[in-house]
Amino acid sequence: MDKASQGRVRDWAPRSIGLLLGTLALATAFIAAYVGALHQPTPRDLPVGVARGDQRAEATLAAVRGQTNKIKAIEYDDQGAAEHGLLSRAVYAVLSSRDDGLLLTVASASGPSATSAIREVLATAASRGGPGLQVVDEVPVPSTDPRGVVPFYLNVGYVLGGYLASTVLGISADTTPRTARRAGLRIAALAVYSVLLGVAGALVVGPGLDIWHHDVPTIAAIGALAVFAAAMFASAIQGWLGVAGTALVILLLVVLGNPGSGGIYAPEFLPTPLRDMHRWNIPGLANDLTKAAVYFDWRSAGWPALALALWAVLGGFGLLTASLVRGRRPDAACPGPTPDGG
Repeated sequence: MDKASQGRVRDWAPRSIGLLLGTLALATAFIAAYVGALHQPTPRDLPVGVARGDQRAEATLAAVRGQTNKIKAIEYDDQGAAEHGLLSRAVYAVLSSRDDGLLLTVASASGPSATSAIREVLATAASRGGPGLQVVDEVPVPSTDPRGVVPFYLNVGYVLGGYLASTVLGISADTTPRTARRAGLRIAALAVYSVLLGVAGALVVGPGLDIWHHDVPTIAAIGALAVFAAAMFASAIQGWLGVAGTALVILLLVVLGNPGSGGIYAPEFLPTPLRDMHRWNIPGLANDLTKAAVYFDWRSAGWPALALALWAVLGGFGLLTASLVRGRRPDAACPGPTPDGG
């Protein structure tokens, strides 16, 4: 091997070994996160609403709580407030007493796994102490999505598309735009892409698969916001850390983000470190916003919509500042003009 070839090997080998080791670490983390979170999902503290003063319902929940931690009673001032908690997704079910027994009102669209577990526990308890339990599903999942997984998988695709678009532009045009103008052009390109992917996803689950055919504009708008938030989040990290930032993006959005989104299982089925992740990570926020809009008439949509918008704004700001701070460094030089201005 001549000296030139030896030099190329010396230049290539450390970088390649480093990338392979990073990939190995990410893949191992992926296995640990998914298998660890989902191999034995066990519900804990599933919230069930009850009106204060409803003695039979309160006594039933108290008795169940003394035997298992699967459910947790959430008290409301009256029955109307409890039903509002159900429709705003604060609780999965409401237990109330009737002349002929107990009534459990559930919203399976909020989480079929959660409502099934609640129904099983309370049906057993009610059968021991009285005439049994009547169940009414106030917000059911559609027959086209009996397991309630469409919001999760739809938004996995949206988030995946967002960070892949950012990564593709970073590879083709350099991760850090050299000027704020070029950063602005990249943001604009990703915004157009986000709208197109949002519409494409809505058409797939709407006319394509006939799941939510009456909610195409709503799903398209939510999808565009989710894609753009993911793309801006990824662009900001890649703008500051370079290609190596992609590993951090994958870790946060995929390795931890997907199992922690509360999509396949309700958050109460997940290990403690992942239980509340859906309240702030992009996949979880997109999943919550989709359910709120499609099934619950926009109740509980405020925080997910605001948080996704904040991620998009903060990501755009992060990319702009990266271009101003790092964009003119020699290692961030752009190979030439590109469609996105990177």
